[in-house]
Amino acid sequence: MLFNFFGTLNSILIVVSLIGVFSQVRTVWLRKRESRHGATEILSLNKFFVSFLAYYSFFVYGMSIEPFNHFIVWPRLIAALLVAVVLYEIWIDRKAITSLSLFALAIILLVSGVTFGLITDAYTDDGRKLMAAMIVIITIFLAQGYIHQIMLVLKLGSTGALDIKMSQLILLMDFSTIAFAFVLGLEDGWPLLLLAVVSASTKIIILYLFRWVRISKSAERKRLAAAQ
Repeated sequence: MLFNFFGTLNSILIVVSLIGVFSQVRTVWLRKRESRHGATEILSLNKFFVSFLAYYSFFVYGMSIEPFNHFIVWPRLIAALLVAVVLYEIWIDRKAITSLSLFALAIILLVSGVTFGLITDAYTDDGRKLMAAMIVIITIFLAQGYIHQIMLVLKLGSTGALDIKMSQLILLMDFSTIAFAFVLGLEDGWPLLLLAVVSASTKIIILYLFRWVRISKSAERKRLAAAQ
């Protein structure tokens, strides 16, 4: 009963978080439509690629749990697709080989993940352990990516094209994921717990920075210096 309740709650909040990710996409589209310089200003390619990997890893990990975990798989697949759109927009905006390479890698991973899920019934125990190890590595990269995003905001005194709704709604999802991980049991749920705790911690910092850029004289000076 608790499994179904928290699984459903987590899925609902993941869907809500998808609204946040789409809000980020919409912010970029609006800035591009307004011909504003730097439609993806401040957005860290590093951070968004590791965010994609985080969603993708749980999409894959959800397929390795017996029985197949719909609560984990489908919302993460949609989120990974939306973040891939952000990666595409970063590439279009910056025309850099690095952004093109990471966007192409994201598409390759999505196609291979979906294909593998369709042609296999379940992962083996060794494969499942490999997926768990992958999530640990991705969690480290996720922390590094968000730290990079935080440092960009601190350096320039601006949140640029960052969308506050995305951080707020994903933070709610992280809290529900932590609860769901405990109900799932630490044997299966510890990868969820690890990544959600790291994600929630960095989201709290980023949400504080939205306030910091509004009230800090230091942030104002950095914005003026960057504009000169």
